[in-house]
Amino acid sequence: MGNKISYLSSAFLYYAIVYPISLLPLRVIYIFTDFLCLILTRIAPYRKTLIKRNLFKSFPQASHDQRKKIKRAFYQHLCDVLAESIKNLSISERELKSRFKISNYSILDKLYAEGKDVFLVSGHYNNWEWMITAQNLLLRHQAAGIGMPLSNAFWNYKLNQRRGRFGMDILNANNVHDYLSSDHKKPIATLILSDQTPIDHLKSYWMHFLNQTTPVFFGCEQLAHQYDSAVVYFVINKRKRGYYKVDFQLICDNASEMCYGEITEKHTKALEKSIFKHPEYWLWSHNRWKRHAPENLDEIKVDQQLKFEKRFPNAKKKVNTNSKTETNSENPMLSRYAKF
Repeated sequence: MGNKISYLSSAFLYYAIVYPISLLPLRVIYIFTDFLCLILTRIAPYRKTLIKRNLFKSFPQASHDQRKKIKRAFYQHLCDVLAESIKNLSISERELKSRFKISNYSILDKLYAEGKDVFLVSGHYNNWEWMITAQNLLLRHQAAGIGMPLSNAFWNYKLNQRRGRFGMDILNANNVHDYLSSDHKKPIATLILSDQTPIDHLKSYWMHFLNQTTPVFFGCEQLAHQYDSAVVYFVINKRKRGYYKVDFQLICDNASEMCYGEITEKHTKALEKSIFKHPEYWLWSHNRWKRHAPENLDEIKVDQQLKFEKRFPNAKKKVNTNSKTETNSENPMLSRYAKF
């Protein structure tokens, strides 16, 4: 009974309030979210303690005022993304393509010409919702996206329906292998947002990210090796309010030429570099570091590598060294922080 009430109340909220708002011009929706931003910054800050803790640990060398500026800019951006996500429910193909563009097609076009499937990997940085919806409109590859199902049945169905209305195939853990191993008319580009918190630390890849020991989803790397796919990192850059441009960076065009952990290290460091450049565009309200590194982490890493190399014997062998963990050379005290 409770599930039915939840479903019906969510459906009423969507059809009576959310979807009608999405039909308004984006500049009008921004008025609502600007008011919300005022509340979040002055009256009832959303996840204030978590955001402050994440920023402090990620930028320990930054001053209090610099982190405060990042937090304030993040709240404004978060409200903009909320407005754009609402608009995403009804945005037309024409308007979406005018607001969301690709800057360098050559990498994906070359892989398409070679008949190569590709995993597009990034994080919750800038407007990922428009990337999901627009991908099949902008790229020659058949678009697919792997995501975690929402607990609310109505919103899970409705959001996936709207995300996929321009041709994106929505996947989850239950059907991803069946989909990737089936025949397709053209190569597939599968989108993965890899910066969520993994559930199982034994299946995570632990590395240094934003000055902290961090578990990272290892699924992208495993899938790339299993299906002999290319891996491309994408970053969404904000041109101005409500307008974005996507840049692609090739991680590898043949996963078997990469050793254990190399793909994950490269795309995660690429995301880190994007965050250092414009920290306000990342999702700081997410509890990214709620799982701490286990005491036997070194043993876990050795065991993971052995299992990986046994599963993928054709992968390039990793030469282990006793060197210290590499840290990002970017200086968190970027002058940009003082220019918000």
